[in-house]
Amino acid sequence: MTIPHRLTGTGDHPVLVLHDWFGTSADWGPFLDYLDGGTFSYAFLDYRGYGDRKDVTGAYTLAEIAADALALADQLGWDRFSLVGHSMGGKAAQQVLAEAPLRVRKLVGLAPVPAGTYPLDEAGERLFYGAAEDREKRYAILDLVTGQRAGRVWLDRMVDRSLRVSTAEAFGRYVRDWATADLERRVSGNPVPVKVIVGAYDLALTADVMRGTWLEHFPNAELEELDGSGHYPMYETPVALATSLESFLHN
Repeated sequence: MTIPHRLTGTGDHPVLVLHDWFGTSADWGPFLDYLDGGTFSYAFLDYRGYGDRKDVTGAYTLAEIAADALALADQLGWDRFSLVGHSMGGKAAQQVLAEAPLRVRKLVGLAPVPAGTYPLDEAGERLFYGAAEDREKRYAILDLVTGQRAGRVWLDRMVDRSLRVSTAEAFGRYVRDWATADLERRVSGNPVPVKVIVGAYDLALTADVMRGTWLEHFPNAELEELDGSGHYPMYETPVALATSLESFLHN
């Protein structure tokens, strides 16, 4: 199976990029304009049920994302590569690491879901598990993770795009997997260099959450909090995000 993808840059350092629950390989905003394509080659994958693979069916699990990511790396001839995962993609990136630890050069979690289960109370379950079929729930989630400070025009655009570019089935099943899957034992103690980047206004995946999870799991992890950003720094602070990411990958 040939896996469609988006490739940016022609550099010698390959980087595999995994998107969030709401987005696709195309949803990285102006951040893409500031990447160093002479040093890095970035491959952006769509999950099954999303984007250019919206018509591709599957189990809609982290394990499936990891299998497809590794298949894409093989397709590109990338024996070793760095990984970037945003939000749900951050947990999927940890699944890739668990499956193929020797292939991962560096790992970047961008506002990433931690490796363990993601406990939701009753209200949280209604919100997150109901978002596949409910536009207003999607809007409420995006408003929460951007610190309730983004304008309605941008929030509406993000919600409407998420409804267009993914199937409700995929959207609904992925959230149940990333909320309940537990990868802690499989990744804890891995010595891969890790950078975690979070937005100061993200009300869900905060710096404190990262200190108690990612920085506990990975002995060679560092954390950066971006001022002026919530959960979507690729839109909110794109220059700062590109600088933070590539300063880590360069070293």
